[in-house]
Order: sequence, then C-alpha cells, then structure tokens
Amino acid sequence: MEAFWGTLCVVKVQPPRYIVWSTNEVDLNDPFQRRWYIRQVLLYGREQDVRRLDKAELATLIDELRLPEPIYQLWKRYLSRSGYYAKG
Repeated sequence: MEAFWGTLCVVKVQPPRYIVWSTNEVDLNDPFQRRWYIRQVLLYGREQDVRRLDKAELATLIDELRLPEPIYQLWKRYLSRSGYYAKG
C-alpha cells in the first residue's frame, strides 16, 4: 500500500494512542475525521506514521489543517520543494 489511506478500501483505522487518545477508531472515509487524523499525525505521529501519509493529499489539505505556524511552514516548504504544493 503506497499510503496508509491512499485507497478507498480502508474505511476505519485503530490509531495508536500516541496519535489519537480520544477514540479507538477513525473513519477515514469521513472527510472531517480524515482531515483531523492527518493533523493528529503531523502533530503527534512518529516517523513511520508520517511516512504513510499521502503527500499529494496532504498538499491539497495543508492550508485547511490549522497547524501551528512553524509546523505549517515546515510542511508547506517541504511539499513545495517536492513538487506537491504549487499554490502561491
């Protein structure tokens, strides 16, 4: 699997407690839960969790995730340099 949720056959995941501690299951087909989970991974995930993110999807969502400014700038710069983020 190229990305952890890059395919529609993955409906629900049981995230590690260090990423999500308020629920046992996240429905990645629900757009709100999907964005929330991606934000949680960026804030609290480990390297292996972040590597599973679909970078193209992340580039489309990065402006909506309301990340702390230093984390937002870090990811925006990375995605821009990698060719995923093309907004001005």
